[in-house]
Amino acid sequence: MKKAVISIIAFAVSTSIALAQTAQDVLDKYVEATGGKSLWDGVNTYTLKQSFKSGTAADYDMDVKASLADGSMSKSKTILRRTFIYGIKGNSGWFKVPLGTGDKATQYETKDLNQKEQDNMKREITELILPFWNYQKKGYVATLVGTETVNGKKVNHVELNGKGVKYNLYFDQANGLLVRKKLTLSPAEVITEDYTNYATSPYGIKYPSEGTYSNTAEKRSVKLTTNIVFNDNISASAFAR
Repeated sequence: MKKAVISIIAFAVSTSIALAQTAQDVLDKYVEATGGKSLWDGVNTYTLKQSFKSGTAADYDMDVKASLADGSMSKSKTILRRTFIYGIKGNSGWFKVPLGTGDKATQYETKDLNQKEQDNMKREITELILPFWNYQKKGYVATLVGTETVNGKKVNHVELNGKGVKYNLYFDQANGLLVRKKLTLSPAEVITEDYTNYATSPYGIKYPSEGTYSNTAEKRSVKLTTNIVFNDNISASAFAR
């Protein structure tokens, strides 16, 4: 009986401690676990390379170059040896479609992105590397949903709600690292990334480097690998229309 009472008290204490923390506490722990606020505040540019592989013709590679200072981004997707390029700079957004068969120097047809597409890319500039970057200034509301188990790990679940965008973020209770990121853009498009490994960049920030990616719009799960270089020396020509 005495042991049962002690167990109940211990459970109550642990539960009260868990409930005492806030969503901000969980987000702050991730920032500290991945390098600290001063390093994140010092990020001005980055180059991100990702591969999405499942052994099918739909596999592709993505190369992103971004400048946080002026809100510029270039994002290229290469599939079946054809590279499609998306870009934003200031109030301009464009999409370059490759022409021809690829056996000669590639020529592109350039089209304008609509406002929704531009807004999505502007959001991605920071959220590709840190989903909750300046989330309050962007009108997001963070809520600590509770504790769950994801891929065998006890996690803290934080929901981040914005206009037309929702993140469900699952952080390892032990080390504070992100285990799963679930991005809901519309009822028909939910993107889920599960992370199995982290790497530390030369700059010092730790980031998820291996995992799986699934998109309800594509209806498939693929292996995801990521490499990020922070404060890379990016040429201005990378953001040329």
